[in-house]
Amino acid sequence: MTDWLRNRGYGWNHKRIARIYRQEKLHLRSKRRKRLSKRAAVPLEQPQRRNQTWSLDFMSDALTSGRAFRTLNILDDFNREALWIEVDVSLPAERVTRVLDAVMAWHGKPQRIRMDNGPEFISQHLARWAAQRQIQLLHIQPGKPAQNGYIERFNRTYRQDVLDAYEFHSLEEVRTITEQWLQMYNRERPHEALKGLSPCQFATQFQPEGLSL
Repeated sequence: MTDWLRNRGYGWNHKRIARIYRQEKLHLRSKRRKRLSKRAAVPLEQPQRRNQTWSLDFMSDALTSGRAFRTLNILDDFNREALWIEVDVSLPAERVTRVLDAVMAWHGKPQRIRMDNGPEFISQHLARWAAQRQIQLLHIQPGKPAQNGYIERFNRTYRQDVLDAYEFHSLEEVRTITEQWLQMYNRERPHEALKGLSPCQFATQFQPEGLSL
């Protein structure tokens, strides 16, 4: 600061400048935004069996009243099966883990879960939950949604077939239509990436020996 002022023609000595600097509280450091640590790219591999890798992501929309809501989408990357879509106005980290526990009771425990860097997904609560259950959390690099490509593709389909196709008047209406659509998506809708089969058909035909459905 002394050099900056001297270069502009002011003749004040450094002691006076330091005294005024402190009086104006300019020496106090501003609070810096916490930055995410750099993460290495995690290749988007095709799992060889169910529950090897799940993907998570949030989506947002609104009712006709203008009230916003969110969805938590959970996908098994092996056969692109949509394991569940949770719908509510708020889905904090504690709610996320409760939903995951319920889904695991139906489908079994995943080895890994892939997700982005949203506040719910980088929370200490989720990290502790995963450590207790020996589940590896895979966070994609910030700004690289293609690293979570399976669920990004699913999100586009869900957006087109459900969220953009209906006017919703209540959360219950969103949940009902979503659950009905999930049945069709998992059991009937063919996928080019799954040899033209639905997720359930693909899992039945290509389930490795020794693993039950």
